[in-house]
Amino acid sequence: MPYYLGIDGGGSKTTCAVGDDTSLVATATAGPSNIVRVGETRARESLHQAVRQACQAAGITPRQVGRTCIGAAGAGRQEIAGLIRKILAEILYGESPEQIIPGQVDPEQIQVVGDTEIALEAAFGSGPGVIVIAGTGSIAYGRDAQGRTARAGGWGFAISDEGSAHWIGREATAAVLRNSDRTYGTAEKVLHANLVTALCQAWAVTSLADLARAANSVPPPDFAALFPAVAASQDVLALNVLSRAGLELAQIASAVTRRLFSGDDAPSVPVAMVGGVFRHSVLTKGDFYNELRRLDPRVDIHPLVVEPVHGALQMARRAAS
Repeated sequence: MPYYLGIDGGGSKTTCAVGDDTSLVATATAGPSNIVRVGETRARESLHQAVRQACQAAGITPRQVGRTCIGAAGAGRQEIAGLIRKILAEILYGESPEQIIPGQVDPEQIQVVGDTEIALEAAFGSGPGVIVIAGTGSIAYGRDAQGRTARAGGWGFAISDEGSAHWIGREATAAVLRNSDRTYGTAEKVLHANLVTALCQAWAVTSLADLARAANSVPPPDFAALFPAVAASQDVLALNVLSRAGLELAQIASAVTRRLFSGDDAPSVPVAMVGGVFRHSVLTKGDFYNELRRLDPRVDIHPLVVEPVHGALQMARRAAS
């Protein structure tokens, strides 16, 4: 029986799925494997863990995998795609790079594509639609009935990725620091003490001054690690950031829907949500839904958050056919 591997290599976690021709057999989750964000060493560790645990749960060895598809940010760059393929070849066909026989691994056995491609596959198969990813980073990406594609957002943490977990963590940090300046010595400052404490605990610091130093450190800190604290908070500052995240995500989604599906006679536009921000923040998800419907009434937004790893698994199956 042939087995296939689908991998979603994200900036916060790596999800690996093993399947046969028709069904999902097992899944496993490990740490981040976005090479651009966490580096080669960390990415290799996460991929090794996710693949081996998924195969173990499926009762197979990695060598029994026929075709593999991984979706990863930065896969459009040849050097990144090549490095990811090499790491997976080590896992699937040899314990170390030296054990891989040159020419043994067919490049088509390990397909490396963008994270947007596996998300679009998971949501719509080969059909038209727009996906909005709000995970560690964010981007909107779509395809029309003629196969044309378009994207918006996703220009990197420093200048873009609006509505992402990174953006939410950064905006929440800025909000509590600004609020501290404006409410010094007043009762309002006390109202936000719980949010300040939660953010400090997430980064293992003990004061606002330490929080500010961590936020400005070089290399930049992991702002996405603050997202769970913000999403769990009922503080008005946190709620404001989460709401704005939904509005920002609606803007990039609207840019793609209008670019690909223009004209008064355009049909309804399928839209799907992807990523942990939508999954863990009801407020962001709801405000995104309402704002996008206001910006483009034609949209038909799927209520469930899509799992991109299912798209990667399906692409691996299709590559074998």
